Amino acid sequence: MKNFMDENFLLQTETAQKLYHEHAAKMPIIDYHCHLIPQMVADDYQFKSLTEIWLGGDHYKWRAMRTNGVDERYCTGKETSDWEKFEKWAETVPYTFRNPLYHWTHLELKTAFGIDKILNPKTAREIYEECNEKLQQPEYSARGMMRRYHVETVCTTDDPVDSLEYHIKTRESGFEIKMLPTWRPDKTMAVEVPSDFRTYMEKLSAVSGVTISSFDDMVSALHKRHDFFAEQGCKLSDHGIEEFYAENYTDAEIKTIFNKVYSGQVLTKEEILKFKSAMLVILGEMDWEKGWTQQFHYGAIRNNNTKMFKLLGPDTGFDSIGEFTTAKAMAKFLDRLNMEGKLTKTILYNLNPCANEVIATMVGNFQDGTIPGKIQFGSGWWFLDQKDGMEKQINALSLLGLLSRFVGMLTDSRSFLSYPRHEYFRRTLCNLLGNDIENGEIPVCEMERVNQMVEDIAYNNAKKFFQF
Repeated sequence: MKNFMDENFLLQTETAQKLYHEHAAKMPIIDYHCHLIPQMVADDYQFKSLTEIWLGGDHYKWRAMRTNGVDERYCTGKETSDWEKFEKWAETVPYTFRNPLYHWTHLELKTAFGIDKILNPKTAREIYEECNEKLQQPEYSARGMMRRYHVETVCTTDDPVDSLEYHIKTRESGFEIKMLPTWRPDKTMAVEVPSDFRTYMEKLSAVSGVTISSFDDMVSALHKRHDFFAEQGCKLSDHGIEEFYAENYTDAEIKTIFNKVYSGQVLTKEEILKFKSAMLVILGEMDWEKGWTQQFHYGAIRNNNTKMFKLLGPDTGFDSIGEFTTAKAMAKFLDRLNMEGKLTKTILYNLNPCANEVIATMVGNFQDGTIPGKIQFGSGWWFLDQKDGMEKQINALSLLGLLSRFVGMLTDSRSFLSYPRHEYFRRTLCNLLGNDIENGEIPVCEMERVNQMVEDIAYNNAKKFFQF
């Protein structure tokens, strides 16, 4: 029987152990998609407690706690203390066997705080106090955590109207780790509620200096902001969409639709789809002009619990995997850009695992020989960001594409304690490859190539692909 989470955790063979310890583990981290709060990096934020850094904003943990019968006041309540919330989390942990939260929890305690104890109600107080004591030390600040995990570059997620002042402040401070913005223009496509869209257009107008009264004005304003993001080192965009949009439209139709929604009129479903389709193409062309990589995270049904959405707002743990038939629209969208010669580097992330093979075959349709792995099958995302989900994504990519050209893992997290997800991914990758070698499915004489492949997926591929 193996010990829990020892140095060979998840590594079932001697070959896997060598691949991880001698090759994967030593590579720096490029976290090219995350949701860190830039101000925390700029201010080198010092966390007040383990609850703040660990439970604040973590809807993964909140979902588990609710499922375990924990009252909402211990998840998101303002009247409960940090200790009371942590205590309820500690009571929930023993019920999370076989959930990735169990592994993540103990991997984070071990790698961040050097704690090998198992978290449960008996150990909760001593772990809480030890971590809180360490969090008061300078090396446990926001920047200290990034240094601890050998992070080289992070890409945050930022709206076109964001000032990026904290990215600028961080860079000018001389901080050795790069924090770059990522262009996330979802609100430019959100025309379902006319008043919200109009308010957003007014913000866009103010920050861009462009008076917006027409669709062309809006596009001009977005170009100005796109240029500004590029000046601040941005190299990626990201889109959070339910599904892909590829309706047929004319320029005249889109201008009319803009005028309608801008004046406060509710759009028809067809008009909404046409507008979103046009915006995806226009935004894709902007990214191509600058050589950026466009990312698409699709397939979530968000804010399913209306009662809790009204109480807490979005991103609080009430989203789930969606079921969409989107392959044809995805192909049509990519084909439109490709036909114009304007299809930039692209990463596709699906949330429903039934689409793994769909994506793995879709990316092969638009590889053009100019850049290795130009169109990427993104790593397991959100609900798939765990051992089983990562293995399925790796296997589908391996069978139907080139795993060797994969740009690897990211945290997709708001937490400064989430970097062990890279370690979790690297161990999983090395274990799969190690098993193949020991089973005679990859020749031992190609070991040097496999070693290089592991280092490439862990770090080198992303470094070259994004031109960091």
